Amino acid sequence: MTKRDLIDEVNKRFPHLSRRDSEVIINAIFDSMVDALAQGDRIEIRGFGSFVVKHRRARQGRNPKSGALVSVAAKRVPFFKVGKELRLRVDGKSVELEDGVSE
Repeated sequence: MTKRDLIDEVNKRFPHLSRRDSEVIINAIFDSMVDALAQGDRIEIRGFGSFVVKHRRARQGRNPKSGALVSVAAKRVPFFKVGKELRLRVDGKSVELEDGVSE
């Protein structure tokens, strides 16, 4: 699914919104997520998963073409950890809700 597909889905579910409004909503959500991760915050979406920033230390790598050693600087990278409900749904299993009812 692409960003355009997400905008189309919002348009389908909320026909009273214009396509431009749907695009602004999707962009605002993504911009907020990017800003939060850039500040080192954690984003948790229940039933979906969580986004965190992991710190990778500096290390020695290899150039795959020449085999020469290359210094790789320390960096921060975004990491997504899938939630239990999403993992089960993708696997085709039913999801137990909190009140004991299956979906």
